[in-house]
Amino acid sequence: MTLESLVEEIRRLGEAELLSVTRAREAEEARLDEERLRAVAEVRAQATRTGELDASRERAQRIAAAKLQSRQLLYAARERRLESAVRDTRTLLAGFPSSSAYPGVLRRMLAAATEALGKQLRVSGRAEDAAVLAKVAGKSFDPTPRAILGGLIAETPDGSRRLNLSFDELLRLREDRVRELLA
Repeated sequence: MTLESLVEEIRRLGEAELLSVTRAREAEEARLDEERLRAVAEVRAQATRTGELDASRERAQRIAAAKLQSRQLLYAARERRLESAVRDTRTLLAGFPSSSAYPGVLRRMLAAATEALGKQLRVSGRAEDAAVLAKVAGKSFDPTPRAILGGLIAETPDGSRRLNLSFDELLRLREDRVRELLA
């Protein structure tokens, strides 16, 4: 072999090796670019999922808060309406003692008190009802006035047992039931 052919052979082998290394480098660059693009796409997808999840969670929290506020407003409105209805009921009860049916109600209350506490009673009520109560209760009437809307308060002579049949107390005891009826 001649020197020129030897140089040519080395140059050809060098070019082939350079071509091989260049192709390997280009392939490695392509693989790295592809890997980088895939990683970027994965990060974007993860960010999108996280963003959607956060937005969904935030939306759910806002909806829940709005529903809660709505229920609170509804409850407050209902409570105001019920309070107004109870006040109206109290006003109606305050006017009831002037009706013609009131003495009959007092008789029934006295009968219930006698049944619950026995025949020996002290009966008291409003100062305005003194004449009616004295007539209904007889000797059991105690003229001490009570600050009530109407009705009567009966107790045993020794004061150990008391039955409060005043409109105030009856309304207070049955306020939940009245609220149910009014709701």
